Amino acid sequence: AQRLQKSSVNLRLICFVAYSTSPFGLKKYLSWSPPRLRFLLPLGSPRPRARSSPRSSRAASPPTPGSCELVKTHNLLTTRNYIFGYQPHGIMGLSAFCYFSTEAMEVSKKFPGIRPHLATLAGNFRRPVLREYLVSGGICPVNQDTVDLLSKNGRGNDIIIVVGGAAESLSSTPGKNAVTLRHRKGLVKLALRHGADLVPFYSFGENEVYKQVIFEEGSWGRWVQKKFQKYIGFAPCIFHGRGLFFSDTWGLLPYLKPITSVVGEPITIPKLEHPTQQDIDLYHTMYMEALVNPFYRHKTKSGLPGTEVLE
Repeated sequence: AQRLQKSSVNLRLICFVAYSTSPFGLKKYLSWSPPRLRFLLPLGSPRPRARSSPRSSRAASPPTPGSCELVKTHNLLTTRNYIFGYQPHGIMGLSAFCYFSTEAMEVSKKFPGIRPHLATLAGNFRRPVLREYLVSGGICPVNQDTVDLLSKNGRGNDIIIVVGGAAESLSSTPGKNAVTLRHRKGLVKLALRHGADLVPFYSFGENEVYKQVIFEEGSWGRWVQKKFQKYIGFAPCIFHGRGLFFSDTWGLLPYLKPITSVVGEPITIPKLEHPTQQDIDLYHTMYMEALVNPFYRHKTKSGLPGTEVLE
């Protein structure tokens, strides 16, 4: 009897391993979403300064080094779903993580009733330990299934998509404000198919917190980056920040540069299950204009010269 019981345990263990490593079991694991861990949300204390209205009174006062400020220009309705187009990507989208995966900026108080979900590469969720860490912060894979699921989960959902992706990260360097947007229309397609309003989101200073080695077009370094981008979905960057104990040494900590992020005016998007190319082009043009307007309106308040242009 004891031998039979031991054999039964071994059989169940073998079945469990076989199930968990099978395509079906793996799919069930990857589609499982544990609840967001609330104790991770206060990360970022002491909280950086934040404001919920335009800073017209501070036009002559430059941002404080190391500060992080979220400028809210319009309210968001809890009766609508939203897709934020976050730009620029920077090296790792540092401010996006601070805003939407922690409560450092108290985003839940600025936009009450709105549930933010920061989206990242789906490939990151195939790594067991990294996956649990990302999901615990409310981060989700950026794919059609995620948008479908959130759109069916009532109203007041907000998906933050870093529009420029790997291509935009390759041009991330201090002193440069550039976005990759003209041919990025997938964001608009998702919004039209789900009737989610588009919200432009620009972070001044995101490109300043890390320094990167920029490889010229045609160089072997850029060739390697583009191959990674094509086949894996991300491009490896050679970058550095400041050291842990001394600011004049190299390390992975971000430089103490101010970041000012502006949430633009939402664009009301109709729900079209089969949008035409004309529909996509129309709302894509509207979105580009909606992103450019807050850039030029807030650039001097964010410490940039009046002659600065968005590339």
